[in-house]
Amino acid sequence: MDDFDRRWYADPKLHGEDYFLLFPVAILEETARQVEGLVGLLGLTAGARILDLACGWGRIALPLAQRGYRVTGLDLSEAFLAKGRRDAQEAGLDVDFLRGDMREVRFDGKFDAVIMMWSAFGALESDEEDQKVLDAVARALRPGGRFLIEQMSREYVVRHYQARDWSEREGGIFVLQERELNLLESRNYVRMTIIEPDGSRRAYGHSIRFYTLTELVGMLSRAGLVYRAAWGDFGGSPYTLHSRRMIVLAEKSCG
Repeated sequence: MDDFDRRWYADPKLHGEDYFLLFPVAILEETARQVEGLVGLLGLTAGARILDLACGWGRIALPLAQRGYRVTGLDLSEAFLAKGRRDAQEAGLDVDFLRGDMREVRFDGKFDAVIMMWSAFGALESDEEDQKVLDAVARALRPGGRFLIEQMSREYVVRHYQARDWSEREGGIFVLQERELNLLESRNYVRMTIIEPDGSRRAYGHSIRFYTLTELVGMLSRAGLVYRAAWGDFGGSPYTLHSRRMIVLAEKSCG
């Protein structure tokens, strides 16, 4: 996929209505379980300040606010942020939705926790750009603040790799996904095609760098974040070769 746009994450067309066709939103019960597990793994006190990086429309930020946490959500998609603001207003919740680049977080020691969910980490053009995100996270955390990152397990992806698959959506719409895993880059390139019932098509692409736990811990350390634990799910199961997700907890040094 040599013609792949490395800045796919900034494509406003992808991060709009079509996003929900390409990536069906997790059911309410699954989101509730993730939030419950997230709160337990972070171990935060009531009223803690949380920064949700790449927050989207607030799938996680809004339930956290319902629990009494003071939540700030940051994302590049104005369409997602507008939906988050509407949903927060309708629910009577106070969430600060901000548009911005996660490499350029303009906070200094403000947050008790920062979270990055659903493989948001690894979306940028290179390892060097991803490192800038972790550096920004470290700046945003207060001493002793915690960072939780959730992404697909590289080991799981390799073991269960599918080069292509079809899926059907409501209304007779089909989605074709074609994948190419570059083992040298450890990056998965995906071309997604939406096919309407009348045969018309529109295509998008995305790519994610899959980091091993070893690589990620090294990057966290370079940012001044101390690795604390890794789990395979939000229930706190150990992270193993068979885990589908990799959930990592790090902490900003107090020294």
